[in-house]
Amino acid sequence: MSENTLTKADLVERIHEKTQRNRSEVKHQVEDLLSIMKESVKQDYSLLISGFGKFEAYDKKSRRGRNPQTEEAITLPPRTVCVFRLSRKFRSELNPQG
Repeated sequence: MSENTLTKADLVERIHEKTQRNRSEVKHQVEDLLSIMKESVKQDYSLLISGFGKFEAYDKKSRRGRNPQTEEAITLPPRTVCVFRLSRKFRSELNPQG
């Protein structure tokens, strides 16, 4: 993991510092929030957070692939993938015009 990665423990610590709430309570709230987010993506296939972005899951069909070590042709099974798309507002904050 790189030094620039914000972990779940880091989130808990930052929220604890800002709110002065019990660290254990903050940890449970972060866990609950992440659980709600995961269930939403699993069930509804999308999760929109205004001003931040949208998580979307979609089904990919099976497709032909190749084992890079043996060059053998294989069929990759169907799967569900999740993508994140930045909101326009957040994208403009990351890429200011000047």
